[in-house]
Amino acid sequence: MNIAIDAGNSSTKIALIEEGRVVETLRTTYLDREFLHSLWQRLDGRVTRVVLSSVVDVPAQVEEFLNSHTDGYLRVTAATPMPLRNLYATPHTLGIDRLAAAVGAATIYPSSNVLVVDLGTAMTVDIVTARGEFLGGNITLGAEGRFRALNQFTARLPLVEKPDEEAAWGYDTASAIQSGVVRGMTYELEGYIARANEEFEDLKIIFTGGDAKYFAKRLKNAIFATSDLVVLGLNTILEYNATN
Repeated sequence: MNIAIDAGNSSTKIALIEEGRVVETLRTTYLDREFLHSLWQRLDGRVTRVVLSSVVDVPAQVEEFLNSHTDGYLRVTAATPMPLRNLYATPHTLGIDRLAAAVGAATIYPSSNVLVVDLGTAMTVDIVTARGEFLGGNITLGAEGRFRALNQFTARLPLVEKPDEEAAWGYDTASAIQSGVVRGMTYELEGYIARANEEFEDLKIIFTGGDAKYFAKRLKNAIFATSDLVVLGLNTILEYNATN
């Protein structure tokens, strides 16, 4: 069994992976030695290798534990060898989660052109080519950030959340904001998909992140939505480095 750890700003996702498939996921707000010790006891020696990606500082005791309790521990950085050719002009500024998602997309759709959309705090839209290249893409605010921006940078607009169903045209201030953000992002995504389809043949589309399924159901295109894209990519990076 491999373990892929994706440590983000607000929480850490831990994926247990067997034969390339995620069999269980856990989340914790604080990754420490005690949490890992409890997990290792439950898994009873079945862990083979571990890969970790983090946008926050990782306690030294965590890395010491992972180094001493596995046959192979990999901390992914900008210098880590990748199974994709990274064409980003500034690889040291590229978020590891974006690159791992791209690797995950190439794992799911090998030898295909893929549009990778991560719908979280930020919305990122990236291209992976059938030649195994990460071209890069665009970054903008996600839904929550747009709602918060309208509230914080205006005097009177309230803070609202995503509706289950948005109106075509807002009938009061709250619904106008909800429809404006949700429909605006939907139209934005439709534009990206249309442009990518013009440039890349037989395009596959993957949505990931917390809002992936919310927006995927609002689009008519065939979209594969998964919350496991980053950890699948991390596992592919782990296996690639273990065999090369």
